[in-house]
Amino acid sequence: MGETRTFDLAIVNATVLPMGGAAEITRGTVTIRGAEIVAVGPSSEIDVTNASRIIDAGGKVVMPGFVNCHTHIASNMLLRGILEDVQLFEWLSTMWRLKRNFDEETLYWASLMGLIEMVKSGMTCFNEHFDAYRVEPQIAALKKVPLRATLGYGFADRGIYEPITDWSWKALDRFGDKVSAHHRTGNDRVHVGLSPHAPYSCGLDMYRKVREVADAYGLAIHTHLAEGPQEMAYMRETYGTTPVKWLHSLGFLKGDVTAAHCTQLDDEDIRILAETETKIGHCPCCNAKLDSGTLRLRCCREAGITVGLATDGPASHNSLDMFQEMKFAGMIHKDKTHDVEFLKTRELLEMSTCEAAKAMNRPETGRLKPGAKADLIMVDLDKAHCLPVYDVAAALVYSARADDVVMSIVDGQILMEDRVVAGIDEVEVMARFREAALALRDRSLT
Repeated sequence: MGETRTFDLAIVNATVLPMGGAAEITRGTVTIRGAEIVAVGPSSEIDVTNASRIIDAGGKVVMPGFVNCHTHIASNMLLRGILEDVQLFEWLSTMWRLKRNFDEETLYWASLMGLIEMVKSGMTCFNEHFDAYRVEPQIAALKKVPLRATLGYGFADRGIYEPITDWSWKALDRFGDKVSAHHRTGNDRVHVGLSPHAPYSCGLDMYRKVREVADAYGLAIHTHLAEGPQEMAYMRETYGTTPVKWLHSLGFLKGDVTAAHCTQLDDEDIRILAETETKIGHCPCCNAKLDSGTLRLRCCREAGITVGLATDGPASHNSLDMFQEMKFAGMIHKDKTHDVEFLKTRELLEMSTCEAAKAMNRPETGRLKPGAKADLIMVDLDKAHCLPVYDVAAALVYSARADDVVMSIVDGQILMEDRVVAGIDEVEVMARFREAALALRDRSLT
């Protein structure tokens, strides 16, 4: 037996998937003190006698929580299912009719509803790209369901987003106030970021200003890039080049950038993203649904680009479910490459945890190792739709579902246990959210 140590929480007898390239532990233990993981290893080697609480996982899987490295929560919760079977730009135009009528109370209930959905599906960290332009309601909701998050303030100055031009410039000019108020709050769980919408909705001066602000305050950037054929046509007509080459010519692309989608990359674009260490948030479900194309994932990985999985928003996916994203990613890339050996189950799990954390510049999470943040989930695979479990990774990627997650822990705090979210009246939240969403639809589309 190893050295006796004091822990706040010890999870024992689990099948542990540490990720980050570490091997599976068949009968393992994970211990937590405060907000950090202290030890990960075989149960026979870690003495948990003095732990304040011991949880016997009884053969369940313990792994890092999923990291959603590109999503829209508050706004897209309110838009889910309202417009289907249309092209991306038509979809965006209709969505804007609702977005311009958002109010802070509606966004608060939508944010809280989204956080509940994420914590119940095993997501412990997310990268929010705000296209609601009101971030504070989600900050308030995160005090109720304290996930780890980077909240990117959305900016734009053209196209359907032109009405927020003045707000965008004023916010950028005084962004230090946002940083002082919100960055690295909640025991460093909540970070503030910068989210220029896309090359077709932000001009040259705005992208340059975002880069200036990011450099001044050391903030992450999160933007849509090379998302679909319509964007490519606009950029070629307006600038005579691709979105990636255009942003690179501005000196914008660096390692602090998460570029969402990237379905329309040529070889030179891929070389640029690799050279600048730009990361990619890959959203295969929504890309297929909106006919935006498929990321050249094999080429990106071979070039050394960090690529994480993401759900995009629940208006385009239509759920916050990384199990669905992993399964679809595995299938579509095998189909596109005509190679069933491409993108193995362990790689998909890495892309949804460790690699996604790197892709949103939050390397403190996404893996189970001493010193990492204690963000982890417990998954019960003893279900009819998973059995027999010959291979844990295969069961997680191709058989498991969001409701198989039975516990979610963030920063050492148990946020959900036995499918119950701590301190939350889900019935009330659903009722308030439903009422607000229907009222928004009625005042926006009638």
